[in-house]
Amino acid sequence: MLGEWLALPLIEHAGSQATGDAIFDEIFHPIARRLVARCDACLRIGGASRGADEMVAMAARAAGRLVFTDVAQIPPPDPVN
Repeated sequence: MLGEWLALPLIEHAGSQATGDAIFDEIFHPIARRLVARCDACLRIGGASRGADEMVAMAARAAGRLVFTDVAQIPPPDPVN
């Protein structure tokens, strides 16, 4: 699940005109923070992103969540009985 999937439709509906405008800032990162707070683990994929680094440091690692940096690090799911 990506924060963008939840935030971007709301940002558009609220009338944001550009990334980083007041509407965008009011909605985008708060939704991402709430989402990370509800996750068991986080996959931080490559690429420069101050926002993604903030989410990993503040919301995931600080809360004791698992943080993976490569898909190969993710363990297989437990089999369903």
